[in-house]
Amino acid sequence: MCDLRFTIYDLRAFHRFVRKSYIVNRKLLRVLLTVVSFAVVLCQNTSTLAEQRFPPPDFSETGHQLPITTTPPARAEWLQYLDVAVLAACLGVAVWFIYKQRSRRGLFWLGIFSIAYFGFWRKGCVCAIGAPQNIILGLCAANYTVPLTVIAFFALPLIVALFAGRAFCAGVCPHGALQDLLLIKPLKVPAWLEHALGVLPFIFLGFGLAFAATGTGFPICRYDPIVPIFRLNGPTLMITLAAVTLLLGMFVGRPYCRFLCPYGALLKLAALASKWRVRVTPDYCTQCRLCENSCPFGAMREPSAGTVEPKFLVPDRRRLGGLLLLLPLLIAGGAWIGNHLGTPVSKLNPTVELAERYINQQKSPVDYGVMTPETLSLQRAERDPEVLLKSAADLRHRFTLACMIFGGWVGLVIGVKLVSLSLRTLRTDFEPDRGACFACARCFRYCPNELVRVGLMPASELPAVPVAATAKT
Repeated sequence: MCDLRFTIYDLRAFHRFVRKSYIVNRKLLRVLLTVVSFAVVLCQNTSTLAEQRFPPPDFSETGHQLPITTTPPARAEWLQYLDVAVLAACLGVAVWFIYKQRSRRGLFWLGIFSIAYFGFWRKGCVCAIGAPQNIILGLCAANYTVPLTVIAFFALPLIVALFAGRAFCAGVCPHGALQDLLLIKPLKVPAWLEHALGVLPFIFLGFGLAFAATGTGFPICRYDPIVPIFRLNGPTLMITLAAVTLLLGMFVGRPYCRFLCPYGALLKLAALASKWRVRVTPDYCTQCRLCENSCPFGAMREPSAGTVEPKFLVPDRRRLGGLLLLLPLLIAGGAWIGNHLGTPVSKLNPTVELAERYINQQKSPVDYGVMTPETLSLQRAERDPEVLLKSAADLRHRFTLACMIFGGWVGLVIGVKLVSLSLRTLRTDFEPDRGACFACARCFRYCPNELVRVGLMPASELPAVPVAATAKT
């Protein structure tokens, strides 16, 4: 299988220092297969030893089949606090591997542990990715209390990101670690497509929070394509999406993390203000571009192309000014569209849908048959129709407000993206973008200065130092 490896040769070194390195080591997939096999056996043994307190009723005569449970049972309280402790410890270890040890191997083994513990053992629930929905529902619903453990899973990775970047994504998140292991031959995503798809996580975040705030459901968890892999079951649609995601992840670096993960959007914003950031070279940049070729996520940014004359900045400033004026219009337009979509979208809520059917049944009765789900739900509605209609009216109002905020959020995301593309960033070296970098540590061992630091290459073989780097150091 060596021909499947994506290799990079350091052609600057001479003879005995010519080295061969890999973005992905395919032999390590055996470790992943071992972990998956162990998890399958563990889940089978657990289900075999488990006994129901009350046996299910016998439906052999009617032919009815009990639905398959796709969500894991609640964990004991002490296990939940253990999960928080393990999360905090893993975040600390990840920061240590990234900034102190600069070790890709350490992050790899941390990812293996995260897949086994947070993925297959905890079955991906409750995870940091879905925790924002619990937080927003707790703020909007007086009868819903957010557990402290859920708050910890939501807050800890964000707090770490404010100081040390996306250490959670580096090796603690099982979603990212699983995609990282399956990466065979990464292909470069075109810049225009990268920017276009980069707004989807923010839009999905707003969509998930809007539905959670109305108490309708948790779409971020429901449409997570990685969780069915950890639970070893799920609806056919989600299993298909999981297979497509993993297949795409063999050639596109972390497709879910880059183009869909809503919690990754929050981490990206927090990482932009981080105190420390990933630096490829420990000393100075020789601008050999090896780090750029080693990053499968398109996070490496080139140095600025010298000083721009003022006359060439005039069109850029005009374009930036126009986009800044357009930004409030996009927000207002999105809010207006969302306001008009609130009532139709509210019918996705079961309570609103039942109220609509009840009203239509009173106007033009329909015979649904005896003991059908529609008949039974209408019978429950007839017991106290005033409460049902009042609750439905309240939900419509909440949906209208939520859709209006969501529409404004979409306009804000698109407007800010356009503004960011019009800004010029001054860089003297090749360096990762703070928000886009997953801190995976791949680029470290491709830097010649890093090789000298760890003793894998003599200092005499370093290329000439650029004038700008000499002046900087």
